[in-house]
Amino acid sequence: MNARTITRLYQKLAASLPDARAELEYSSNFELLVAVILSAQATDKSVNQATANLYTTHNTPQALLTLGQSRLQRTIKMIGLAPTKAKNIIKTCHILIEKHESEVPDSREELEALPGVGRKTANVVLNEAFGMPTIAVDTHVFRLSNRTGLAHGATVQKVEEQLLKVTPKKWLSNAHRYLILHGRYVCKAKNFSCRDCVIDKECEFENKVY
Repeated sequence: MNARTITRLYQKLAASLPDARAELEYSSNFELLVAVILSAQATDKSVNQATANLYTTHNTPQALLTLGQSRLQRTIKMIGLAPTKAKNIIKTCHILIEKHESEVPDSREELEALPGVGRKTANVVLNEAFGMPTIAVDTHVFRLSNRTGLAHGATVQKVEEQLLKVTPKKWLSNAHRYLILHGRYVCKAKNFSCRDCVIDKECEFENKVY
């Protein structure tokens, strides 16, 4: 896909998603971090349901430590991998208090040192909380990038590296929002319809469905 086509692709995605934003609900950097940790192998809807009540009373590292791992696990039990996520979140709270004065760090190295935080989670936090031009590659972005020809790669990191290389600077801040939402609702793994796709003309996928 050449540079002109890539620019046109982002222009169309931006026009179709003028209010693109993360679907996780949060009101602080810490709430965002916890929500993204919870979102691994879970839907944003289920995470929002779990955190709606949690955040009204326990939305700081110290408050979650007071709640404790067992009660936190029960609160998020509707989310996949709840025991592991509860354990990681409690450990993360300890680290934030002890090393970061209860604040979410703004560096990739420090974020990825937190339990339950991988590269994708760090990218989301760096972009959403600190406005850094990162691209979080989840299953939707990985699929869309390879399918359309925007960025080819056999691994998530290869796709991320390629996306950062080909995405025009103008679109870097919002690129992952456009790609995630388009992959989640339009360029789905199954039951996708190219008739409803605003970037159909730019897409290089050979097996289009109309």
